Amino acid sequence: MSGRGVSGGESGGGIEVGAAVPDVSGALVRPDGSVEEVPLPALFAEKPVLLCFYTGDFTPDCVREWCSLRDFGWFESAEEVQVVGVSKSGTGMHRRFIDRLNLGFPLYSDPDLELARAFGVDYRAFGLVRRSKRSCFLVDEEGTVRYRWVGRHWLDPTRAAPPIGELYDVVREEFGATGGDRFGF
Repeated sequence: MSGRGVSGGESGGGIEVGAAVPDVSGALVRPDGSVEEVPLPALFAEKPVLLCFYTGDFTPDCVREWCSLRDFGWFESAEEVQVVGVSKSGTGMHRRFIDRLNLGFPLYSDPDLELARAFGVDYRAFGLVRRSKRSCFLVDEEGTVRYRWVGRHWLDPTRAAPPIGELYDVVREEFGATGGDRFGF
């Protein structure tokens, strides 16, 4: 286990690399539109999870982020890891977001920021509105954080975008993913 973080992730909040993931659950909207209450441990028991926190559906930065994950292609077809999003958006909004962007990833609805708080990435924008920092956590099948990236920006920590190419490299390094094509990254 390399247990590395990246720029933006070393001291920007969030649970540490090597820490156990909290036992939390939420309403998970799957790409087929189905919704069920799913504990996070049930997901990473199947295979490692790349948990990606973002502000909300249909915000320009978040559309760009999810389109880049979708367009990268490898994450949707990877046998080694599953990508799961988390935002404050409700389940109905998640369904529309998945349909509109043709996403192959499930999304947790976290309206009370319970998941974001458990991962240490909730904050108040301008001291008023609670939301989650844009961040990614790679969790292995034992529930241990193997990698984290937490966006840091002097005014708005949701403005930084996760480094898609680096996320790909970390998954390959940590879990021995096969395939050499980086889809242009």
